[in-house]
Amino acid sequence: MKFLFDFFPILLFFIAYKIFDIYVATAVAIASSFIQVGWFWLQHRRFEKMHIITLLMITVLGGATLIFHDDTFIKWKVSVVNWLFGIAFLGSQFIGKKPIIQRMMEASIELPQKIWARLNSVWALFFISTGFLNLYVAYNYDLDTWVNFKMFGMLGLTILFIFIQALFIGRYIKDPDPSTPETPEIKDKKEDL
Repeated sequence: MKFLFDFFPILLFFIAYKIFDIYVATAVAIASSFIQVGWFWLQHRRFEKMHIITLLMITVLGGATLIFHDDTFIKWKVSVVNWLFGIAFLGSQFIGKKPIIQRMMEASIELPQKIWARLNSVWALFFISTGFLNLYVAYNYDLDTWVNFKMFGMLGLTILFIFIQALFIGRYIKDPDPSTPETPEIKDKKEDL
């Protein structure tokens, strides 16, 4: 569900572009990003950094697209956001005790520290690479192709990357030790079934 919520502005951008044009789509993306951040605040009484960074970039670069009537700015937004995330992932290896990926996932999975560091670096590389790939598509293909790439290409690459990451992580997940005694809570839950 969170994935769909995060995907909301991109989907509306795509629909608005197909019905109208890049400028209406940009305005829709800006408005939907504000709605996304506001809705998240109402639900959780906090902001997500990813949403705030995206909101700032869509407001600044999307606003420049609308003011100057030049789609170059909105094309750069994807790359700038990805590069900011990539830099944040890289920087987290040197600032703080844990890399970002570990802070995000350690409640769900336990990995050796060197694997967290490697995984964090791979995420940083992914973000930085997709930023450059976005510019390649933006400057070498027409606007329709870039919008389709933004919607389907970036999404497809992200899903593929997450799938490959899951395969990589799977090698390090250990099955629970059957000789470990069960806690009373676990026993009670099994008996209720």
